[in-house]
Amino acid sequence: MTTRALIRSMRLRTLPLSTAGIVLGLMLACTSCSVPWYVIILTILTTVSLQILSNMSNELGDWLSGVDSDGRDGPTYSLGQGDLTEDELRSAIRICMLICAVLGLAMIRFSFGTVLSIEGESLVVLGALAIWAAMHYTLGRHPYGYIGLGDLFVLVFFGLVPVMGGYFVASHHIDAWTVMPGLAIGFFSVGVLNVNNIRDMKSDAGTRLTVPLIIGERRARIYHSVLIITGWILLLVFTALRARTMWGYLFILTLPLYIRHLKGFYSLSGHDLDPMLPLLVISTFILSVLMGTGFLIH
Repeated sequence: MTTRALIRSMRLRTLPLSTAGIVLGLMLACTSCSVPWYVIILTILTTVSLQILSNMSNELGDWLSGVDSDGRDGPTYSLGQGDLTEDELRSAIRICMLICAVLGLAMIRFSFGTVLSIEGESLVVLGALAIWAAMHYTLGRHPYGYIGLGDLFVLVFFGLVPVMGGYFVASHHIDAWTVMPGLAIGFFSVGVLNVNNIRDMKSDAGTRLTVPLIIGERRARIYHSVLIITGWILLLVFTALRARTMWGYLFILTLPLYIRHLKGFYSLSGHDLDPMLPLLVISTFILSVLMGTGFLIH
């Protein structure tokens, strides 16, 4: 096992999307309370470790199910290239699980002072569910990513949980209004998955069930537009209701990036859709940072 092969399996390019929600949740919390720097760091590290666990588990699951075949339009990873063995990747997954657990417990301990409280125990349960979700997208007897439920889990664990959960860890209370940015970031994240699934429709047809395969490519493209537009509407409504100054609208600077994404999305197909994935990922991360920054400016 080489370090380069292991890093390739971590799929670090996905980290901006996984951290977008947690960064926004933390920054929104900082507008109303003082959050210790070490809580912020531990929360972000916990999110990153969960994403890496998900990426490695997905690679193993796709390899075992035969999804990562020679006919796949997407990239080939370390198992497919022979740079990692199944046992080596399984060992890396176990280590990452332990890291997730340690970081998550440390995050709870330093934020709330104890794990043995209603808040702490609730977050432990949520963390356990997050670890399960990270691993079972393609792993296990009944991976939910193979039965058309990937979009729902991405909406929850890339949108609602990081934004609302990050806000809760930092502020120690739940703000119901954060459901709107949580859903918005979730919709953008589902959009990333949807582009990926449209690209891989041919290779996925014999091995898994995805939303594009259920509703067809034409409807999946309409569905994509609905995700992006609805996400923007939610952010604009949230800002109109909660922003103290016009700086709250700073995230609108990313609108040209989303327009560029949609134009490319509708003009490309198959493997040519690849550039639209990082564009949407980076756009969502920048949007989160700008929105949080705008709310922090008084």
